[in-house]
Amino acid sequence: MQDQSKGQQRVVLVTGPSGAGRSTAINALEDFGYEAIDNIPLSLIPRLLLDGGALTRPVALGVDIRNRDFSVQRLLDLHRRLASEPALDAQLFYLDCSAEVLARRYSETRRRHPMAPDESYTQGIERELALLEEARIAADILIDSSDLSPHDLRAQLEGLFADQTGQRLAVALHSFSYKRGLPQGLDWAFDCRFLDNPHWQPELRGLTGLDAAVVDYIETDTRFAPFVDKLTELALFVLPACKDEGKAHLTFGIGCTGGQHRSVAVTERVARALAETGWQVSIRHRELERRGLADATGQRRTIGGQNG
Repeated sequence: MQDQSKGQQRVVLVTGPSGAGRSTAINALEDFGYEAIDNIPLSLIPRLLLDGGALTRPVALGVDIRNRDFSVQRLLDLHRRLASEPALDAQLFYLDCSAEVLARRYSETRRRHPMAPDESYTQGIERELALLEEARIAADILIDSSDLSPHDLRAQLEGLFADQTGQRLAVALHSFSYKRGLPQGLDWAFDCRFLDNPHWQPELRGLTGLDAAVVDYIETDTRFAPFVDKLTELALFVLPACKDEGKAHLTFGIGCTGGQHRSVAVTERVARALAETGWQVSIRHRELERRGLADATGQRRTIGGQNG
């Protein structure tokens, strides 16, 4: 979890709007082995990291508008200062969320917003998002939790922060249905609706791209193998460059009409090819999860490793 090649101490400053899941993130990082401290005053952070002696574990520090000395400018100044320290590998992690989803979460919990204790929570949400915009732009790592359950968020965090191999680029492949729109957070999206569709075969309609009979059918399409090969070749071309650039996470989306057959099969095949070259790849089949068409092992898992 630390940058072993440089002997640096990893420090993650966790921020974002109230209701975006910051507490979930802090708790997950603590489970991953980080020394997690929430709501620590910004003025105390340099003393902890620079004057407090060597720390044996990576550190996750939660900072938000509830901190008594919080300001975005002070947070950004602190981030720059820590990033300039040779002994530290400091990153600003911003947990984002849309105003509409934040409003729904506040409506469900009936909590007051810290920036509008005597007004509507919608006013507080608007103020906080505007206040934090500069921090959002400056973030090294950004996750949008709008479409994520706590379980989904933890899975993404695990790919980013729990890797013990030293690989600094987390790779994710998501299958999806174009009928339901693109998943949140995709870097690349590929359309495989041109492949022969098992949906029109009555004996295959109720199965998924995780079933051998469906895979066998899709493989008979002469375009399947070249498509998988080209996607794999493209991924293997861009992944090392993204890693060299310092990118922390790269997500490929592969879609078809229903997200049940072709996109699942292609995602599985490409993920396996990347894993065989040493990349650690997390796999998610959005529509299978939503519709309960596979067990947890088939829906979401991580394969491969060592590369990086």
